[in-house]
Amino acid sequence: MGGLAAAVHWVGPYTWGMRGRERFSRSAGPGKGHVGLGRALSKMGFCSRAEAFELIRAGRVRLKGALTKNSEAPVRLGKDRIEVDGAEVVWAEKAYWMMNKPRSLVTTAHDEKGRETVYAKLPAGLPWMGPVGRLDKASEGLLLFTNDTQWAAKITAPESHLEKTYSVQYGTAEVERVLQTLLAGVKCSDGEVLRAKSAKPIRAGEKNSWVEIVLDEGKNRQIRRMFEALGIEVLRLVRIAIGPLELGSLGKGMARALTPAEKEKIDRALRSAALQD
Repeated sequence: MGGLAAAVHWVGPYTWGMRGRERFSRSAGPGKGHVGLGRALSKMGFCSRAEAFELIRAGRVRLKGALTKNSEAPVRLGKDRIEVDGAEVVWAEKAYWMMNKPRSLVTTAHDEKGRETVYAKLPAGLPWMGPVGRLDKASEGLLLFTNDTQWAAKITAPESHLEKTYSVQYGTAEVERVLQTLLAGVKCSDGEVLRAKSAKPIRAGEKNSWVEIVLDEGKNRQIRRMFEALGIEVLRLVRIAIGPLELGSLGKGMARALTPAEKEKIDRALRSAALQD
């Protein structure tokens, strides 16, 4: 899935229509100001910033008709013509997708170790989209993708306090003490104190337990770091919701476009969080 894939437009709650192969289109242009060429390609939804830098270094990008290998060359978004391999790049239709990520997949476009990535589970023919945040290789569940970089930044920004909900299986039958400690705060090996916003039991067995944990800080590997500090092994970690958007019945390894109603639910949650700051 790369920047030269066809642009898409919304045609239904779970499907996308295709149009064009060498030009992207968008009804509304960007705002004023200059950005670097590499960032411009990313903001326009053509490819990731890393992929943009590779294209520029390879001499495949022209800015205002001139070949350039400077990824920081200033671009006036919506005014300056950019071409990749001779085809003009204009703003891509915004795409918003969700996936039920299986274990063992890495959340990256290209893996230097040759491991299978989450992109293997996306349908062919989509425009470039980047993952919104990450789930590590051993983690599962709800993962968002979009080419709307501003929207993605709002989702992942710690100051948005958008809640993420996880089902966690861990290797001890203790529940109450674990929940109380997670809520009170756990001091990790690096000295940082991490805590859950809320935590409640799901079920307990003789050797392991399941709990539901809600976070709103966006810290890297937060749940795993908290359990490591407690000396407890995490057996499974499944993200089941991002804000009001739930994983629901989406099958493991499956991906689909968000419905307009689902997208609006997340946007309302982001607006509400902004008003509370």
